[in-house]
Amino acid sequence: MNLDDIRQALLASYERDGGINHLDGVNLPTQDSVQQLASDYMHLIFPGFFEEAGLTKQDVPALVAKLLARVERRLATEIEKSLRFAQDPAPARRAEELTMATLDQLPVLREIIQTDVAAAFQGDPAARSVEEIILAYPCVLSISLQRFAHVLYGLGVPLLPRMLTEYGHERTGTDLHPGAKIGSHFFIDHGTGVVVGETAEIGSHVKLYQGVALIARSLAGGQALRGVKRHPTIGDSVTIYASTTIMGGDTVIGSGSTVAGNVFVTHSVAPRSLVVMEEQGVKVLNKDARSIPTQDDWTI
Repeated sequence: MNLDDIRQALLASYERDGGINHLDGVNLPTQDSVQQLASDYMHLIFPGFFEEAGLTKQDVPALVAKLLARVERRLATEIEKSLRFAQDPAPARRAEELTMATLDQLPVLREIIQTDVAAAFQGDPAARSVEEIILAYPCVLSISLQRFAHVLYGLGVPLLPRMLTEYGHERTGTDLHPGAKIGSHFFIDHGTGVVVGETAEIGSHVKLYQGVALIARSLAGGQALRGVKRHPTIGDSVTIYASTTIMGGDTVIGSGSTVAGNVFVTHSVAPRSLVVMEEQGVKVLNKDARSIPTQDDWTI
């Protein structure tokens, strides 16, 4: 085949194989625009960290004004595209309202993201400074973008929240759904392979290692499961070590618990539990127990 033959074959496939064409439809948000939005947002959250030249306090007001104006324009544009896709009856007006509602949350987002950075620094003895955390730790980007996207998700904006978190996923290997509810002081060490599903709920002071997955028990129900609590709930001050999977919307990991690596958990555990994998299966112990566990301590 020559190039003209290939062109004709592609055009024929557009007519024949629907479902992955978007022709004669509304203009959709673009990945390039979303990535620039994510970059400008990170500059607003962490002023002075990602600029080409050093930033002084005197320069900050002008920089913030410039970035805010740019973010406001881009965010309004991409939200309006998303609303037109969802057939909103007044996309332009709603986009303006939702943009301002989102930007109003930037100071709150900075406050909680500061706790995430502090948790990373306190939780990793390999860290030499807060600056190293912000510049070099993948969790800072993925968590910061998830928190931004979660605001948009909560406001009912389609498409855009997931595009933001998928940009973080692409950059860091950490897949955090914008619908997940995450408390303060959240730390993901290493980050690669972590998956947190849409209806997961994570308390404060939680630490995850690489490869942790908070997933649904089954997706066989497909779209019928939309809106159903499918993913686990993690209490406060929980640590989950590498390559562990916790499954199911009714699974609750009690506050103060530790889940060892390479464990597959499908049932709830009480607060202050220690969950480990042994030859017989998953073993759940009470951290405060002084005696040898009985058979009742076992969960398979």
